[in-house]
Amino acid sequence: MLSLLMTWAIAIPIGVYSATRQYSFLDHLFTVLGFLERGIPDSLLALVLMWMGFLYFNFHVGGLFSPAYENAPWSFAKFVDRLSHLWVPVLVLSTGGAAGLLRIMRANMLEELGKPYVETAYAQGLSERQVVWRYPVRVALNPFISTVGWALPALISGDVITAVVLNLPTTGPLLLRSLQNQDMYLAGGFILILSVFTIIGTLLSDILLVLTDPRIRHS
Repeated sequence: MLSLLMTWAIAIPIGVYSATRQYSFLDHLFTVLGFLERGIPDSLLALVLMWMGFLYFNFHVGGLFSPAYENAPWSFAKFVDRLSHLWVPVLVLSTGGAAGLLRIMRANMLEELGKPYVETAYAQGLSERQVVWRYPVRVALNPFISTVGWALPALISGDVITAVVLNLPTTGPLLLRSLQNQDMYLAGGFILILSVFTIIGTLLSDILLVLTDPRIRHS
């Protein structure tokens, strides 16, 4: 959930800025960084961040707890230790997802900014901030809402390779081990659960699209 929220917090503002400031220096910079992030595997970025965290900050960033707090009862120190282990997976997963959604947001915004209703809003004397965030952004957010269909099962399974590299006790490595051990009952049950969550997520995304986009509601 933290990775998903961070992904949207990165992709939406940067995508809007890149569209409203097309071909500016920052637009080119975000474009280059986005393509680099899409080309770097999340597992490699996880390894680099683990190495930097251990070398420069002396953090044991693998897993969700340090060995000293693994079986210890909950306390404020254990909570702080948990937070120190969360920043690497959150950063890895959020930057990887934001790189693709950023380009989608920018492309959708550029398409919407050239439509007549935007010019009409400017002609009515509204400021750029009011026009951009009240009208085109709402329409450009449709791809984000439609991704709820696969985001919901992703919250359950997570990124399998990243979880294995970071030694995270999530359900993704559990599915991988069941396939390696040829435990078809566990693997089949897990895939069935993900399929159910995919159907529920798709239904939720359709309902949210109807509520947020009047064009879909009236059609």
